[in-house]
Amino acid sequence: MQHEITREHDLLRPNGTLSEAGYARRLILNYDRGAIRASKFRIKEWDYYLIANQDFAVALTIADNSYMGLDSISLIDFRKPWQQTKSAIRLFPMGKTGMPQSSENGDTESFCKHHFISFKKSPDRRFLRFHMDNFYDHKTIGGEISLENHKGSSMVIATPFEKDPLAFYYNQKINCMSAKGYVTLGDDSYIFHPSQSFGTLDWGRGVWTYKNTWYWGSCSGLLDGIPFGFNIGRGFGDTSEATENMIFYNHRAHKLSQVTFNIPTLDGKDNYLEPWFFTSDDGRFKMIFHPIIDRAAKTNLGLLCSDQHQVFGHFTGRVILDDGTTLNIKNFLGFAEKVFNKW
Repeated sequence: MQHEITREHDLLRPNGTLSEAGYARRLILNYDRGAIRASKFRIKEWDYYLIANQDFAVALTIADNSYMGLDSISLIDFRKPWQQTKSAIRLFPMGKTGMPQSSENGDTESFCKHHFISFKKSPDRRFLRFHMDNFYDHKTIGGEISLENHKGSSMVIATPFEKDPLAFYYNQKINCMSAKGYVTLGDDSYIFHPSQSFGTLDWGRGVWTYKNTWYWGSCSGLLDGIPFGFNIGRGFGDTSEATENMIFYNHRAHKLSQVTFNIPTLDGKDNYLEPWFFTSDDGRFKMIFHPIIDRAAKTNLGLLCSDQHQVFGHFTGRVILDDGTTLNIKNFLGFAEKVFNKW
């Protein structure tokens, strides 16, 4: 049985340990960076947005990982397929980025000489603006996108880490936000129409242990005209109290148990561009995933290392809702990823 958090209270106890581990359907626990008792160098905070339709996607990140800040823009074209990611590093922001303590209030912004990224909120919409010089082939990228701030369910999880009582991960994933706006790259334009474009928010706050491997999968779109999506993952701390696996149908959450990521291998190594398989222990989630493109990035600085594979493709299979209703899924755009960090 997975534990659902239903009462609003502080995320951390006075001693800095997690007050309650489990999942919720909205951001119910109160996060306060000042209540953290772990080393300030271990605090990691980020806002990540992905906006996609069947043809292309843009991903935007602002992160304050204490000793390192990261501003990142990715543009992916599924038709070619092609992708470009460019990131700017800020040294030792140590919380000065001013990441909001809630996903529902406050703005997230980073302005530098050759780029800016801005996430602002109103009661009904989220407004994303960005610009980066020399993004690709000496061309500038820019854009403005607004997302529907729907009042439906989201995935929220609060997890401890077994090896460090002061480490924790507090995370919200919001799926199926209809998107409207544009991206320009030089003379090329990418238009997001709200009838077929959707945004996902990954809002993360926490204290992480040094070495981690996580798996994450997500999709958002329309299934026979009804908003549908899911969030699946593992590796985000000790999930013995609850997983982050959820189906979203018409903005309502349907909780899943454990989901297994079966990545094909070749000569003992992950073969990311061959079909993946997903199964759940409760029999309610079964998918085959056909990759289109691997947005891979690898950095090795000795003590700091990151090996990321965010693979975009199409999901086909079935899911079962809480009431027993079976939904058949065919060629539904989404992504699945495996990320290894020493950070």
